[in-house]
Amino acid sequence: MKSRWMCGMALSLAALAVPSTGQQQAQQTAAQTGAIEFVVQVAPTGGRPELVMKLAVSLLRRSFAEIHKEAEQGEPKPDMDKFIEGLEVSQELKEWMKRTRSVELSGTEFAKKVTTDDIFNVPEFFEAYMARNVGDTTTGFPVTKAREKDRTENPQRYAKAQQEYRQALRKFVETKPYSRDGMEVELASINPAQRWAVLEGQRRQRIRDRALELTETTYLVVKTETDLEGRGAFSGVLAGNYWLSTGETEAIVGDARLRWDTPVPVRGGRVTRVTLSNVNAVRKDR
Repeated sequence: MKSRWMCGMALSLAALAVPSTGQQQAQQTAAQTGAIEFVVQVAPTGGRPELVMKLAVSLLRRSFAEIHKEAEQGEPKPDMDKFIEGLEVSQELKEWMKRTRSVELSGTEFAKKVTTDDIFNVPEFFEAYMARNVGDTTTGFPVTKAREKDRTENPQRYAKAQQEYRQALRKFVETKPYSRDGMEVELASINPAQRWAVLEGQRRQRIRDRALELTETTYLVVKTETDLEGRGAFSGVLAGNYWLSTGETEAIVGDARLRWDTPVPVRGGRVTRVTLSNVNAVRKDR
């Protein structure tokens, strides 16, 4: 009888020592998951760091920068050559645009790209240059000696005078580069830069919309908002590598406008603590 009692007690103690299936699963889950605790603080120029409350922070499986690149790959750039060919300008101007990879006909960069040869080879440039300079007697701008009646009565004399005038013009252009100033005013009516900018802006908007869609539907693990102390946390996160991201949302403190796309590792059974600050914020050139 005593032997049976002792045997029963041993079995009971053994049962207590061996975790149940549910307990084993809970232990395994705990070993495979971890937690993240973070705080957001931003320092304005010359100021002390301030906690940022009510800021939406997402935990992503991929960095927001990479998600944006993925969205960008799905939106091809507008075809500049095709755009240029559709313009109602001279073929010479079209060739200039293709060669310089620019459709902007104003500004300092435009002025740098226009050479003396361009002024004489592109009809629109020559007309714009002449419109800005003809009649200005203060700069010594060349005056043609060709007479209109020689065009029919003495074509040889007329051609020679025209050649000498163009040579004088070329010398004037080269020695007085300031004479090119204001050409863009005459080109404003044919400048296609704004139309091109609209096409590029539409593409950027499509990329932005797609990146946000991918973030929410494919790569988002969970999101939260910082509390009144600028803190937030994620628990029960499977072990792996993640990113704390504010996407396109900025934390604004004084003159500081920051957002984050910060890598964060999660280890089973551990808590990873992160401070989102000026130091690890996304650089302005990204």
